[in-house]
Amino acid sequence: MTVSRRSMLAGAAGVTLAAGAVTAAAGAALASPAAGQPLRRDADGQGYLVGCGMADATGAPAGQGMMGYSELDQVATGLLMRTWVRAYIIVDRATGDRVVFASADIACLFQSVHLAVMQQLAQRFGDLYTERNVNINATHNHNSCGGTAREYAYSLAAYGFQQNSHDAEVNGIVNAIAAAHDRLAPGTLLVGTGELHDASANRSKVAFDLNPPEDKAEFPEAIDPMLTVLRLRQGGRDIGAITWFATHGTSLTDRNTLISADNKGYASYRWEHDENGVRYQDGPPGFVAAFAQTNAGDMTPNLNVIPWHPSGPTEDDRANCAIIGERQFQAARAAYDSARPMRSGGVDSVLRYVNMADTAIDGDYTPDGKPARTSPAMMGASAAATSSEDNWNTQLPFLQEGDTNPLVAALGGINGPIEQWMRDVQAPKLIVAPLGTLPPRPWNPQVLPIQIMRIGEIVLASGPAEYTIVSGLRIRRLVARALGVNVENVLLQGYSNGYSGYVTTPEEYVSQQYEGGETLYGRWTLSAYMQEFDRLARALAARTDLGRGPAPLDWTSGLQPDFLPAVPPDVPAAGHAFGDVVTPPGASYGSGQTVAVEFAGAHPNNDFHTGGTYFEVQQAAGGDWKRLYDDNDWCTELHWSRPDGQPAASIVRIQWTVPDGAAAGRYRIQYTGDSRDAGGTLTRFTGTSGEFTIG
Repeated sequence: MTVSRRSMLAGAAGVTLAAGAVTAAAGAALASPAAGQPLRRDADGQGYLVGCGMADATGAPAGQGMMGYSELDQVATGLLMRTWVRAYIIVDRATGDRVVFASADIACLFQSVHLAVMQQLAQRFGDLYTERNVNINATHNHNSCGGTAREYAYSLAAYGFQQNSHDAEVNGIVNAIAAAHDRLAPGTLLVGTGELHDASANRSKVAFDLNPPEDKAEFPEAIDPMLTVLRLRQGGRDIGAITWFATHGTSLTDRNTLISADNKGYASYRWEHDENGVRYQDGPPGFVAAFAQTNAGDMTPNLNVIPWHPSGPTEDDRANCAIIGERQFQAARAAYDSARPMRSGGVDSVLRYVNMADTAIDGDYTPDGKPARTSPAMMGASAAATSSEDNWNTQLPFLQEGDTNPLVAALGGINGPIEQWMRDVQAPKLIVAPLGTLPPRPWNPQVLPIQIMRIGEIVLASGPAEYTIVSGLRIRRLVARALGVNVENVLLQGYSNGYSGYVTTPEEYVSQQYEGGETLYGRWTLSAYMQEFDRLARALAARTDLGRGPAPLDWTSGLQPDFLPAVPPDVPAAGHAFGDVVTPPGASYGSGQTVAVEFAGAHPNNDFHTGGTYFEVQQAAGGDWKRLYDDNDWCTELHWSRPDGQPAASIVRIQWTVPDGAAAGRYRIQYTGDSRDAGGTLTRFTGTSGEFTIG
């Protein structure tokens, strides 16, 4: 029998702030319009301005590395669905305070991207939207564009930093927030909850089982089934929803080379496009549905947990993506339909940077009660081996999860000299890359932000990492106690405002599964986060200001290697002009069949067609042609390739799988490309297939 996590946690409701002095040093009131206000106030129903917005953040769909699996051979060859940023702004009309929640269909929200967004927001809005009151997070799909990070650890597998894709992400986030700002209007908030038990599995059960019984008892299926939905309305009209649920964006495995938004992007598409009729090129969307992560560090959507053979619920990656996305959508829809008014109102937010490379930890936050510390970031052998439950391949086949490979151990790891105290902090990790001490500067962030954001009765404890479900639980308990709220109202918002690998419990860390090998700051990384989240939450409750903390590294300076060769000027495929049909469609098709047309095209990276499309599936309507589908639809694909022996020519293949219920009639496919000459000038062209019938 399935045991409801909700019923098990009911006894934690109403836990109040523990006695004792606030651990933070007293200081000035929080620098926010809400300073001096009580932490919570009664909900008044109409006490908000709310706004929702979306923007396209799709980067390079061809010839550049992808982000998520960090595999050199996963290079983009086309587009399945565009990646979007969905932004929500909520303003407390009583105090004037406001918060921004922006969720991006990307693998990771890198610190270098976060800081670039903050700079642009400051230029555009002054001090209205700052790192304190803006939360930017990633859905952690493993099919987005690579090379967007200035941090070396996260760009090298994509052949270095790629300015074009970096700019696409930054601009997409800023534009989505600006769109939400422009649509602010009086509105209301409701909250719905539910549980989802068939969209995740624990991919690191051997590590999970090392946790104490009282922690494991909170997750009897070794998963976190909790699903929370924030419903946003303006007047009597629903305008958006945010759904929080923990499962990895790895339904499309490392065999996929099409840019996509994976299962959470599919869930958003179902709610926006299929249910609410959102046409992404037809002006501002009437409904915006984000599917955000929580503590998904050890949660996989591949329900059949088989090493080096990710599968589940089926053997078909595309089918798995749709199934897991559909299950999230349906569970979210049910929680949304039963949503109720908030029991408390207002918004709060606070952020502080922490030096995770050197944090002294009080024994109150360690399992054995002894003081501990963190060290500069070190990657373990099991991290380099990758997660066998979500990958088909490994770049380093001589390494495995939980590895104590005698050859690598005898070599002392693949690294330079590391101080003994660092090895002690990292033990029993077999270190293969000392990311925090490599030249010419740290290869990943050492100073990282943590943030607490409250929206009515929902509290987001936001961190820049992938937290396992028990790690998230321990942080949530502390924040709930400090703020005097129900632990179920506190969500661990992972993948936020930066990225720094994983966070396991100290007990899980010992097994050195993939997640432990990627827990970069040592065995006591979680203990450091627990201490700093507790400190920040207590300061928020007491309305004291801890300050910004140490400054993060400025990632805009310094060498930014790009190892990809320059893309040559475009030439049309031999014997053709740009836009010519190379392979025409058949005469007729039925439901479930795939129409495929090949064009003499140009390199897709010449113009990302941001907010637009590379192609349209059109139906004859009277004497004109009407767009029915484009490159953001689940039923279409764009594939790019170089013809044999023609290194500057492009073949663009458009595929459309005819959906059930497609109207009978005459159809065609129209492709739009942009050729680039030797001087860099772009010339737009269009190719149109012959007609075919659906019937």
